[in-house]
Amino acid sequence: MDARKSAIAIALIVAATLSVILFGLMPGARILSLHDALHVLWAPDGRIESILVWTLRLPRSLAAAVAGAGLAVSGYLLQALTRNPLADPGITGATAGAIAPIVACFVFLPWLSSASYPFVGLAGGLAASAVTFWVARGGNGRPLHLALGGISVSLFLGAITIYVLLLAGPQSTALLFWLSGGFQGRSWAQLLHMLPWVALGVAGALSLHRVVAMFALSDHAAAGMGLQLNLWKPVLLILAILPVAGVAPIAGPVAFVGLAAPHMARLLGPKGAAWEIALTAAIGALIVTCADLVGRTAAIPKELPVGIITALLGGPVFIYLIQRGRLDFKAQQP
Repeated sequence: MDARKSAIAIALIVAATLSVILFGLMPGARILSLHDALHVLWAPDGRIESILVWTLRLPRSLAAAVAGAGLAVSGYLLQALTRNPLADPGITGATAGAIAPIVACFVFLPWLSSASYPFVGLAGGLAASAVTFWVARGGNGRPLHLALGGISVSLFLGAITIYVLLLAGPQSTALLFWLSGGFQGRSWAQLLHMLPWVALGVAGALSLHRVVAMFALSDHAAAGMGLQLNLWKPVLLILAILPVAGVAPIAGPVAFVGLAAPHMARLLGPKGAAWEIALTAAIGALIVTCADLVGRTAAIPKELPVGIITALLGGPVFIYLIQRGRLDFKAQQP
C-alpha cells in the first residue's frame, strides 16, 4: 500500500471512529435523537440534553479513542523493540506493573494526588517490563520465553494487587470495576490528564519511526547502520510505557488492543514505519471506541467492562489471523 492509499485508509478509519463517537451521543438511560444530539453538540444550552452530551457521553468517548490509540502504539513499539509478535503491554507485564503500584498508592497513600498516578504507573511499568525482558533473555529472548516471563510477572503483580484489594475494605468495589477496564464517568479533566502521556508516546514513535524500523530488522543490522542500541532501547521502552502510564489511572487495564491493532495494521500493508504507526493508532482508537459504546449500551442501565468487550470483539479477529498464518512480524524499511 503506497502513501496515498495509507492516508486514505487512515482517513476512513478516523471517519469511522468519529461516526461511532457521534452515534454514541444518542443511546443511554435517556435516548436522544440525532437531531437533538447534533443541536446540543453545535449549540450547548445547559439543558439536560446538553449535559448528557457535553458532560457524560462526549468526554468518555473521546477518552476511549485516545486510550485506544495510545495502547495500540504502545503494543507496536514493544513488538518492534523485541521483534516479537506476541509483545504488548499486557503480555510484557507493563500493564500489571502500572496497575499494582497505583492500587497500592490508592489504598495506602490516600493523601497522594491522583495527578501523580501516571508517574507511579510509568515507574512500575518500566520496572515490570525490564524484569520481563531480563527473564526472556534467559531463553535468548524467544517469543515463548517473553510470553512466559511476562505472564509470570503479571501473575505475581496481580496477586499483590488482589492482596491489596482485600485490605481496601469498602473501597474494593470501586477498585474492582476500575480493574476490569472502563470509561464510566470519565470527564474532560481526566481526558486532559491522560492526553499528554498518550500524545508523547504517539508523537515520539512517529518522530523516531526510522529508529523503530531499524530495531525491527535485528540488533546487528541496526548497529551496522550506526544506531546506538544502548541509547535507543531505553528511549523506545519509555515511549512504549508512557501511554500505559497515562491510560491506566483513568481507565484501568484495557486488554488486547496493544496486541491486535499492530497486526491489523500490518495486514493492510502500509508503506513505511510511519504510516504503519499512524494506522495502528487509528485502528486502536476505533476498537476501544466501539468497545466502549457496546459496553455502555448492551445492558442499559448497567455497564459492561470495556476490557471484556475488547476481548470479545478482537478475539475472533485475532484467531482468524492465527489460523490464516498471518500472525507474523515483518520489518518495515527505515
